[in-house]
Parts: sequence; C-alpha cells; structure tokens
Amino acid sequence: MAELLINYAPYETRVALVEEGQVVEFHVERPKEKGVVGNIYKGRVVRVLPGMKAAFVEVGLSRTAFLYGGDFLPVLESEELFGEAGVVPEKALCEVLKEGQEILVQVIKEPVGSKGARLSTNITLPGHYLVYLPYMGHIGVSRKIKDETERERLRMMVEELRPEGTGWIVRTAAEGATAEEIRPEMDFLLSLWEEISARAEKTKAPALVYEDLDASLRAVRDLLTREVSSVVIDDREEYEKILSFLSRAAPHLKGCVRLHEGPRGLFETYGLEVDPKRLLSPKVWLKSGGFIVIEPCEAFTAIDVNTGRYVGRKDLEETVFKTNLEAAREIAYQLRLRNIGGLIVIDFIDMENPEHREEVYQVLKEALKRDRAKTAVKPISDFGLLEMTRERRRESLYEVFLERCPHCGGEGRTKSRRTICYEILRRIERMGPHIRGKILEIRLNPELAEFFTEEMDFLSELEKTYHFELELSPENEMSLTEYKFHIKNPS
Repeated sequence: MAELLINYAPYETRVALVEEGQVVEFHVERPKEKGVVGNIYKGRVVRVLPGMKAAFVEVGLSRTAFLYGGDFLPVLESEELFGEAGVVPEKALCEVLKEGQEILVQVIKEPVGSKGARLSTNITLPGHYLVYLPYMGHIGVSRKIKDETERERLRMMVEELRPEGTGWIVRTAAEGATAEEIRPEMDFLLSLWEEISARAEKTKAPALVYEDLDASLRAVRDLLTREVSSVVIDDREEYEKILSFLSRAAPHLKGCVRLHEGPRGLFETYGLEVDPKRLLSPKVWLKSGGFIVIEPCEAFTAIDVNTGRYVGRKDLEETVFKTNLEAAREIAYQLRLRNIGGLIVIDFIDMENPEHREEVYQVLKEALKRDRAKTAVKPISDFGLLEMTRERRRESLYEVFLERCPHCGGEGRTKSRRTICYEILRRIERMGPHIRGKILEIRLNPELAEFFTEEMDFLSELEKTYHFELELSPENEMSLTEYKFHIKNPS
C-alpha cells in the first residue's frame, strides 16, 4: 500500500506519494510561484491568427495567453460548426472568434520562459472519481481501467446518476466505487459549475473566475487512489480543510486522513528530507553498477545510458541488454519523480539483437503505465535512440528548485528553438518573391510551432511585404530541429 504525505508551511507545501517506502511522486507549491493550470478565466480575444488557426487571449496574467485551434471548442449548438460526429472543423476558431470578444477559458499548460499560458475552451472540473465536462454530453471511462465489465458498470452507473445531457469522465480512482460514493461528488461538481457560470456572467474580462485547488486539496483529489492507505498532514488548519473538502466530495474517505503531531517534522520522521541538488543529480546509479545521466536542455531532455562498473558474466551483449533493461525501469521512475515533460530522447547502449531492442522498449512502456501523465513512446532505432513525449502541465522539479547559473548562463550544446525560428524567417525572406499570392505551409514539431507564436509580429510583416498566407502545421513525427516548406495555390 501507498501513503500520501503532505508537509505544509505558509511559504511552501510539499507532497510526497510513497509506495513501498520509495517516493514515486514529489510535488512542491509555493504561494509566490503558484501555478495557474486548472484556473478558469474570462478572457478577451486580442488577436486572431487565421494562418495558425489560433488566437491570443488576454486573461490578466503577465503575458498574453495562447489558444490553439485544437483546444477550441465552440460552445454553440450548431451542426454547421460541429459537422458530423461532433468534429469541430479546422476553421471554426477563426470563424467564431473576433478581436475584443469575451470567452471563458481554462489554463491547460503553465507559462514557460517567454511563452504565455496555453488555454482551452473545453472546460473541465476534476473531482476524485469524476471529471465534469460542462460543454460535452458524452460519458468516458479512464483507459487505465482495463476490465470491460467494470468499465461498462461504471458507464451505466454514471448514465443513471447524471442529469440528462451532461458530460463526464470516470477517473481511475472510481474503479470499484458505488453509486453512493460517486453521487455526492457529482452533485458537488454540478453545483461548482453553477457558481462559476454565475460569477462569469457578472465579471468583466480579463478576470479570474475560478482558481484551482491548492496543493494539499489537489493531492487528495488526484492522488488518493484505492492503493493509498492513508493521507498524513502535519498542519491542523490544512487537516481541517481536507476533511471539509472530503465532506462535500467524498465523505467515506475522511477516515483515511490523519494529523501528524510531534517534535519531529513529517518528512524528517519518514526520512524524506533530501537535498534538492541530490534529488536532481544528473547521474543516477543503477543497482547493477551502470548509470544513467539526465540532462534537461532548452528543447528536450536527454538521457544517456552507460554500463559503468557493470561488466556482466558472459559477454558484452548480455551486459548491454541487462543494463538497458534496468535503465528503462529507472528512467520511467525518474521521469515521474522529477515531473519531466515534453520531448525526451533516450540514448540506450547499442544492441545488435533486434529482439533485445524490442524487449527494452516494451519494458519502458510497461513501467510508464504507473505514471498519471500521458506518454507517447517510439521504438528504439538502430542507433539505440528512443524518442518519447510526456505530458507537461505543471512545473518540473528542475523549474521549482533550480535556476540558471549566473556565470555560465546554462549554455547548452543544441541549437535553440529561437535560432531555428530565425533560420526559418530568413528562408522565408529569401523565398519572398517566389511565394507572392501563394500559401506557404511550414511543417514542424508542435513545440517549435508553439514557440513560433512569439515571432508573430515578424511573420505578419513578412506576409504583408510578400503578399502570401502562412500556415503552420504541427507534426508530432518531426524532431525539434526539423522543418519543411510546402507552397500551395489558394483554393
């Protein structure tokens, strides 16, 4: 069984999910650096970008936020907009949104560096068992619930409980739950949405209309699964707050919450007081004597696997294979612990046997199943490289604990995204006379496309100068340094 430990101080809240004596998730929230993911704002559209199928929205943060076409759900009952099977046409955003228009949006990705927050109009209100989708009408069940009989039972139960036409996702924690356990949370989320809607109607944009739960309550909401036997909190006020929250959302869970009192701090009692630099050390030793090196870069995280002191008992291939297997499990653990998101490139030790490459790939995928964050993993190449992505919503522990070195500036060895953006701008200038009256499509990695939004002033100027239309087409298959041009005639 697992335990959820919450260490509260006015300046910082630390949350540790401990499984079999090992910390598997570690989250930190500081009031002065509080994230905005999950917050709901009444925003004002300041710019619509037809070529990118996107818009800039002012929500009251330090930087203008960004709304992609793929995150835009028109809240209109119109077959013309939605088309068949509820699919939103690509041009829906540009057809519906106008500059100065007020819209309700939710932050789905924190601001990073010079980039603003990423928004969605598909509002979601997560609870412990359910996620309420005010603008949708379907029922979904978490893919992590594998048993088809249980999936159907939960789907039918929610169908019977829900008000007609409301949308819900059944979370993993609901596996085995009864109607009596789920009904209070459903009522709570419906009531919460009524409050948010009423507040939004009275509020003038840009403004915050709903702030997501703080770290303590969020941990209880998201991490308190059936595998967690107890929640331990070391502050009485936070303890009472958690009990109050559970009284409304999941009363039957109150019994597993207890208050830690004593001369020694909670993390000290459990032996969890660790130096952040040690926690985030680039080198992680494996039990066999091999090691991995984790290096976060500007554009991606690089992970290198080495045999180190491990020499094996038979031959080199056996040594390499066993080191890579152990590394795959450790990498999955470290990604979850450090909350590393975005593009990740793993350099496994070269394996000549294709069956060995496949087994290491499958072991990594299996180890990642315990991770709440969404991941996408590609097979290992002939060169031993594996590319994967991990959902990035909140800050990694690197961003929480570390800062750029003031002496060396944290100089990396990979071409920066800004450098690539300026390369593309220069190429467009050279192509200018040949693309007049045309559509210039640029195919590139989604993260690079997102970064490109910072250069929209330059791109707009080029469009005016050379009289062409720009389209950015994000493609997950492309690496961060790869891009392609495609010139098309207007339809």
